[in-house]
Amino acid sequence: MNAPDVRNSADWIEIPVSDVGEAVMAAIGMAGIECSFFTSGSELCFVQEAIAKSEVIGRPTPKLVTINHEHISLNAALGYAAVSGKPAVTVSHTDSGTLHHGAAIPSAYHSGLPVLMLAGGAPTAYPGSMPGARAVGGHIWAQQSYDQHAIVRQYVKWDHRLDFQDNPGLIVSRALQVACSPPCGPVYLSLPSEISYRRIESVRFPTLDQLGIARAPAPDPDGIREVARRLVEADNPFVVVSGSGRNPQTIQPLVDLCELLGLPVVHSISRVYHSFPTDHPLFQGVMSLADADFVLALDAAVPWMPGPTAPTSNAFVAVIDVDPIKLQFPTYEFTANLRLASDPLLAILSLRHEVEQLLTTENRSRFVDRTARWVQASTNKWHALQEQARSRATRSPIDQLWLGYQIGQELREDDIVIDDTLASSHFYEFVRMARPGSCFSNPGSSGGWAPGAALGAKFAAPDRDVIAVTGDGYYMFGTPTPALWAAAHYKRPFMIIVYQNRSYSTGVTRLKAAYPDSYGTGPGFDYEGGYFDPPIDFAKEAEAAGAYGENVRNPSEISAALKRGRAQLRNGIPAVIAVWLPKVLKTE
Repeated sequence: MNAPDVRNSADWIEIPVSDVGEAVMAAIGMAGIECSFFTSGSELCFVQEAIAKSEVIGRPTPKLVTINHEHISLNAALGYAAVSGKPAVTVSHTDSGTLHHGAAIPSAYHSGLPVLMLAGGAPTAYPGSMPGARAVGGHIWAQQSYDQHAIVRQYVKWDHRLDFQDNPGLIVSRALQVACSPPCGPVYLSLPSEISYRRIESVRFPTLDQLGIARAPAPDPDGIREVARRLVEADNPFVVVSGSGRNPQTIQPLVDLCELLGLPVVHSISRVYHSFPTDHPLFQGVMSLADADFVLALDAAVPWMPGPTAPTSNAFVAVIDVDPIKLQFPTYEFTANLRLASDPLLAILSLRHEVEQLLTTENRSRFVDRTARWVQASTNKWHALQEQARSRATRSPIDQLWLGYQIGQELREDDIVIDDTLASSHFYEFVRMARPGSCFSNPGSSGGWAPGAALGAKFAAPDRDVIAVTGDGYYMFGTPTPALWAAAHYKRPFMIIVYQNRSYSTGVTRLKAAYPDSYGTGPGFDYEGGYFDPPIDFAKEAEAAGAYGENVRNPSEISAALKRGRAQLRNGIPAVIAVWLPKVLKTE
């Protein structure tokens, strides 16, 4: 029997529905979407009704997850998509709910993850004239804006306001097709209230599978051959990683390639995804590339910091990325000798094949020697870091290196680490994980990603412990209370560890650097705007949301506190462990 010809609309799927809103949710369900992070609004009741109806009649539908703040819902969708590899949906209330997504919007844009941002639209029909018309109260008029989509348009791949003449199922499939096709990213779809409640009897549309998701591009063969040749010939090559681990299947082939050639792997400045085992002896963390003669930047948006640690003009730089020119950035000054538009996995596999054709006994011996050199370098660096941390074990207030070391000792192979710390904390240096899909860092430019991302990660991987780490400034940016409430309510607990130094480094170290003789650092000011002391009691705040909270000031108590926090997860209770550190540029 031949498969239906879905190019003909007669062969599209047809589903009986009551209104356009139900048609939208039916299309989302038929696309295989499993999770919808929902924040209530008067025009969004169709979401609740459609999901409940679908569960009763046995139609595919996403789980409705109640989130009490949209900033958490979008970050949760990112955490879910990062861990599961599947798209997620957020639902927000008109312009205000969209605005409440806040700084998570650019994080979504730079994440490379598929998210459908579904929003209600303010009604404009005269009260009583049709279903969904203006009602309830005067605020309904205030919800209308000239262009609700302008809030997100520069941060999404695609946006659309559902109109009367649109096929709602087709529009949803199209939105998800764009979101899920490389390079993946967020899309935004709004439904005016009158449209979502418009009565219809059925909807016929192509599903997401029928419409088709684009396959990732393969690399140019000549380009791959040149990269392979230069890799084999190079004396001091480096691989820079950041985003390739978005697909966990890239990690083992990259390990194989690096072990074959003795290639050291370093984090880019914008580390995001777990792209190489951080406990592997060829992994070097962040280091200078000034002595490199060849650099392979693999899906690395900001591969290095321009300046004395950047590759020199003598180094050959090859960039491999689905988007090798990083179109998200209006200006981009990183030069390269070769840019290949390619899926990282396909490029790695192609490189391995080409490299093997070039290997000789002589260069194999050279690669063995190079491997030994980098293994020794990483071993020495790790031992020195541990010794430095242990030497600070009794400092009070607690030293950040000792805290990072203690967290690293607590981490297990099955954990998922959500890292929302600054590089200056050095926390990431203590995260030594081998399992693909174990470590994720903030993909955007705004702190506050961790509470929501940790919640979404736990929904994606309920059988794994999720350990988030953040600074106290970022923690407050992240509106953590709704995330903790949802974690407790749905029994999706995570532990979040807060570096509590009562300081914004931007308002302290940057102020001092910009104005060495600053008035703002002198008597009567003392970095006003940089310090927030006394701080919020995060432990009590956590308890108010149904979580476990603990404040730690004794350096000898860190390990025990972390174990107590993890023990709470076994009972479905999220945990917040706030650790007291010295203020930035202060010793007490």
